[in-house]
Amino acid sequence: MTSPELRAEQPLDPQRTAPGAEPPRAEPSPPKPKKQKRRRRFSVLRWLFSLGAAIILAGGIAAYGAYHHFAQDLPDYGWLAEYEPPQMSRVYAADSRLMAELAQERRIFVPIEAIPQRVQQAFISAEDQRFREHTGIDPLGILRAVIQAAEQYGSGRRMSGASTITQQVAKNMLVGADRSFTRKAREAILALRIEKALSKDRILELYLNEIFLGQQAYGVAAAAQVYFNKSLDELTVADVAYLAALPKAPNNYHPIRRADAAKARRDWVIERMLEDRAITAEEARAARAEALLARPTRRQDQLQAGQHFTEEVRRELIQRFGVEQTTMGGLVVRTSLEPAIQTAAERALRDGLMNYDRRRGGWRGPVTKISANATEWMPALADAPRPPGALPEWRLAVVLEVRPQEARLGWLERRDPRRPAEPQQGTLFLEDLRPWARPVLPDGRLGPEPRRVQDVVNPGDVVLVESLPAEAAQRNRPARPERLTLRQIPLAEGAVVALDPQTGRVMAMVGGWALEKSWFNRAAQAQRQPGSSFKPFVYIAALEKGIPPNQEIPDEPVEIMTPQGLWKPQNYNANTYNGWVTMRSAMERSLNLVTVRLADHIGMASVSDAARRFGVIDNMPRYLAMSLGAGETTVLRMAAGYGAFANGGFRVTPTLIDSVQDRRGRVIWRADHRTCAACASGPEAGPPRLEAGERPRATDPISAYQMVSILEGVVARGTAAGTIGSRLGRPVAGKTGTTDDYKDNWFVGFTPDIVVAVWIGFDEPRSLGNNETGGGNAAPIFRDTVAAALAGSPPVPFRRPSGITLLRVAAGNGSIMEPFRPGTENSAQRWRDSFIGDRDDGAGSRGGSGANRLDRDLGGLY
Repeated sequence: MTSPELRAEQPLDPQRTAPGAEPPRAEPSPPKPKKQKRRRRFSVLRWLFSLGAAIILAGGIAAYGAYHHFAQDLPDYGWLAEYEPPQMSRVYAADSRLMAELAQERRIFVPIEAIPQRVQQAFISAEDQRFREHTGIDPLGILRAVIQAAEQYGSGRRMSGASTITQQVAKNMLVGADRSFTRKAREAILALRIEKALSKDRILELYLNEIFLGQQAYGVAAAAQVYFNKSLDELTVADVAYLAALPKAPNNYHPIRRADAAKARRDWVIERMLEDRAITAEEARAARAEALLARPTRRQDQLQAGQHFTEEVRRELIQRFGVEQTTMGGLVVRTSLEPAIQTAAERALRDGLMNYDRRRGGWRGPVTKISANATEWMPALADAPRPPGALPEWRLAVVLEVRPQEARLGWLERRDPRRPAEPQQGTLFLEDLRPWARPVLPDGRLGPEPRRVQDVVNPGDVVLVESLPAEAAQRNRPARPERLTLRQIPLAEGAVVALDPQTGRVMAMVGGWALEKSWFNRAAQAQRQPGSSFKPFVYIAALEKGIPPNQEIPDEPVEIMTPQGLWKPQNYNANTYNGWVTMRSAMERSLNLVTVRLADHIGMASVSDAARRFGVIDNMPRYLAMSLGAGETTVLRMAAGYGAFANGGFRVTPTLIDSVQDRRGRVIWRADHRTCAACASGPEAGPPRLEAGERPRATDPISAYQMVSILEGVVARGTAAGTIGSRLGRPVAGKTGTTDDYKDNWFVGFTPDIVVAVWIGFDEPRSLGNNETGGGNAAPIFRDTVAAALAGSPPVPFRRPSGITLLRVAAGNGSIMEPFRPGTENSAQRWRDSFIGDRDDGAGSRGGSGANRLDRDLGGLY
């Protein structure tokens, strides 16, 4: 039997429960708090994980989308592996001295192997300390920049970019420099790709050669020259640190204008280099103690002369190779300029122009006026503009005190670039102002000679002055202060060309007073009437026809009826006639009437053809007035034309450039077109010889020598005898030229070694003044240039061609050896056929149809 207690404990069976009765309730289980907490935590974690996964997934999708968005149309970076950056082109003189650097960006490319390790490390320390470790972007650097931005929030300071060197390469060369999030994103993507494609050394090479460092300097090599006038291997630790300080903001760290900020930034780079163990503590201390000294931006070894020559070379390069290749192609240009001759030509021209200006120009007044007060004149003078064209040795000074016989002047002189200019004083004496400093009257005439200094200058006048040489300054005044002389820039201009008659190489070219005053090159660009300096091309046409130099021609009046009226050319000495004269004598005395008759006899067609063959005037009109130099040509063409006389009759093509090499050193152009077939042979073949090739002739060698002999007479006995004569101590030939109303003065002359052409005149043609001739103004410039060019070289005679006959004939008060073409020794006679002066047919010339201009436009007077 089951006990009653046990039955009572058994649960009731619902099926056995009475109908309608409620089942008994079960007792609840006791609570379990630990399990419930774990369950809740798990749920929260699961929810957070799901949320994080969703965020990560969404972020990944967004990042993927953003990546594809920013990566679209990214520039190709593969070309960086073969990239050759733009390089400046360099122009060198014949002695290999640097003349100019042609560039839109001043850049010198240096391979990474040639960049000193210290230079590399300085930029790494300053710009990207973890450059060798990161893969294009630096997360630590970005975090540091974010923290810095938070600290500087609201200060107005610009946020640091945190760009790595690789990112800067991408910015400088691929995506641009605009400050935007889009650019930074594209820059970062490209940096990652560049790191995979290029080595660290290649990336650093691109950076160090492309980075802008101020003063138009791109790359470390160019900056080293601009700021310190040094090559990379000459830089000190302090120099390197300063250059590495510049990429952030070159203008903020200018070594002169912002010297304190520049030094502070430099010292910060030194600390970074010490931190990276790129330098020792001792080197760091020495570098910080070193003063920041900026050298002149112009290289000291760069040639100062020949600016018009250089500009003409630049124009030719652009015409031949284009602007981009000229300024960014890294060309090495070798020119024909001889610095000693160029310097002598510039000095001779300036001396000649100043001498003329003092003789004819008078005193045109001060540059400006300022206060002469002792406390005001220095800042006022410092702000006074320096006139363009003022020579380097001239000073801008202010008149402080004036007395009847002298004036005290003050100027500012900077002897130390780190210190302000200091005031200096000197004295201007009346005796140095007489007789030239006469005032220019309103009608252009010159006033009376000054009697006292006040007639020339007054207190407050700002003038140009130059210190007299010590011996001149101390003469009769040993105890006086520095002695000054007044200067002013001449109004008249001039040009000089010196070339080698054998090769056509232009050894000197002066296009005017100064390039700073005017970029116009009067030697190569100005078209001017040559006047009587054209006459040799009339006479050479006669000599080619077999007319001997002693042929007699009447020097008598000539009258020609032209469409403009009656043309009556005159000799320099009007209404003076010499009867029968020889061709030689007519050239030596520059007789216009004989020249017109000779041109009429041989025909202007022959004269025009001679002008073309010698390269003086192409397609010259066939009018008799052209025989007297009424056409127009350039100084360069005249020099080349006379060069054909000096070299035996070969046409001269003037050249300024000898050769051009590309950035790899390959010759891409050469002026000398001679070939050398044997140059590729081995040494056993012996020294190779250049093949001369065919040189075009302007005339035959006998005619050329006859003209040389006649032009020697011009220098020895003719219109240039008083200026040149025998002063050069060597054989010299040449011809003066003065155009109508004394508007142009010429002298073109030569020795066997050099041809020099000189022109003097105003840019806007007007008279230089009565009796201002080529023999008086241009010939002295020729003389001084040739004397300097041939100093120390022995005299060389003109080479006489074979087959020519020399006979002694009378000349002036003596006799000379006259050169004759074979068969013409006894052919000279007085022409009895009709001349233009003996007939009234209006033709004016057998080769033309009368004069082309009235007498006022004639040209050749003297």
